[in-house]
Amino acid sequence: MQVTVTNADGLKRELKIQVPAQDLEAKLGAKLDEMKGQVRLKGFRPGKVPVSHLRKTFGKQVMGEVIQETVGETSQKAIEDESLRPAFQPSIDLEGEIQDVIDGKADLTYKMSFEVIPAFELADFSKMSLERLTAEVKDEDVEESLKRLAENQKNFEPREEGAKAEEGDLLTLDFVGKIGGEAFEGGSAEDANLEIGSGRFIPGFEEQLIGAKAGDDVEVKVTFPEEYGAEHLAGKDAVFEVKVKEVKAPAEVKLDDELAKRFGFDSLEKLREALAEQIKGEYARMSRMHLKRAMLDKLDELHDFELPPSMVEQEFNQIWHQFEHELQHQNKTVADLDEPEEEVRGEYRKIAERRVRLGLVLAEVGEKNSISVTEQELNQALAERARQFPGQERQLYQYFQQNPQAVQELRAPIFEDKVVDFIAELAEVSDKVVSRDELFTDPDADEHEHHHHDHDHDHDHDHGEEKPAKKKAAPKKTAAKKDEEGEKKPAAKKAPAKKKKED
Repeated sequence: MQVTVTNADGLKRELKIQVPAQDLEAKLGAKLDEMKGQVRLKGFRPGKVPVSHLRKTFGKQVMGEVIQETVGETSQKAIEDESLRPAFQPSIDLEGEIQDVIDGKADLTYKMSFEVIPAFELADFSKMSLERLTAEVKDEDVEESLKRLAENQKNFEPREEGAKAEEGDLLTLDFVGKIGGEAFEGGSAEDANLEIGSGRFIPGFEEQLIGAKAGDDVEVKVTFPEEYGAEHLAGKDAVFEVKVKEVKAPAEVKLDDELAKRFGFDSLEKLREALAEQIKGEYARMSRMHLKRAMLDKLDELHDFELPPSMVEQEFNQIWHQFEHELQHQNKTVADLDEPEEEVRGEYRKIAERRVRLGLVLAEVGEKNSISVTEQELNQALAERARQFPGQERQLYQYFQQNPQAVQELRAPIFEDKVVDFIAELAEVSDKVVSRDELFTDPDADEHEHHHHDHDHDHDHDHGEEKPAKKKAAPKKTAAKKDEEGEKKPAAKKAPAKKKKED
């Protein structure tokens, strides 16, 4: 095998590889010789088929296999011999007439093109200063959590006959929604439950039922939000003919041992202790998230090197696709934004570059420090995932066995967390006590939020996800209820102010 570097411009590499015809012939002969004892042909005793006959019958087919195997083996060896790290699977272009190679009349010659992972120096993490936000778990935090828990356990009791509905009451309703006097699909329901003040129904609906009594017929007039998920209803005025069938008032829930026993605890004090531990864990999770964000920002500042264009382009295309999908969900296009498309694309390209850069940095840290994901860690993550799908564990395990990419996606965040923890051990980390509200403030919630992202991964895994908006609740069954159908937002860049073009 002869290897010639024909292009080494920046991160681009092109290698010309030539394998002599006699080498291919030797491999072909070895394969045909193996076949001799296995092939069964009419007119020949087992194991007695002449190699010359095998060559005549199967020669071209086997040579095709030889060429394919040879390209795979020699391309990998050439990369290893040249000490190169391709960013993506190299592209292979055969030269000359392939039929001549199959017939043994010409050497196998091909070009291999790819981009390489850049060589760069990692920053000295021991000189990296990071601030970790922390908050104390106070008694009032535990009491607030306890009250919320009790609120979710409250029961409703029928009000006395003729009593008017108040804020917080639970109403049982029949209703029919109409637009322009015509009932519309999804606008009707029977025996629907509505807690006044819950905000589950579209704006203006619940308020108009305050003061209603059991047996009342109420005409509720509302306007569907402009960004309502059902396009045929968005922005439309509607009238709901509502029949109030029952009015119930919330019954007081006592904070006592009986409440604790509903959740499997012996006493109220034991429940308080469990809630305190849960809150402590939530605070620790948010503290780590802020530290991780600060670390990623610092790593981005400390490293500056050329990025493989194909990696950036792939990452950008993924982000842009998600962004367009989100706009489509809002019944908008890029043309509806305040910013020109070119500027928006430029902002997203910067995000893509950041993801790729941080992915490469984390991968380099992992490689240089022998950080890897163990089978035990992977199995634990898989078991945790399986617990989310009770009754479907077997199908889930089969899915991961058959999809290496899914396993890689499971491995990526584990690898990332281990690298982040490794860097945190080396860096100078100081704690700053803040309020609970500040601790739970989304790091993306500022005017520059679209330039940040939350999860950056090894380039061999996932290149990172920007902080998605909180996932919305599942869509409701009737159009009177809020349209809460939604998907995770693409990237932490929220769409710039969206405004319809003037007609």
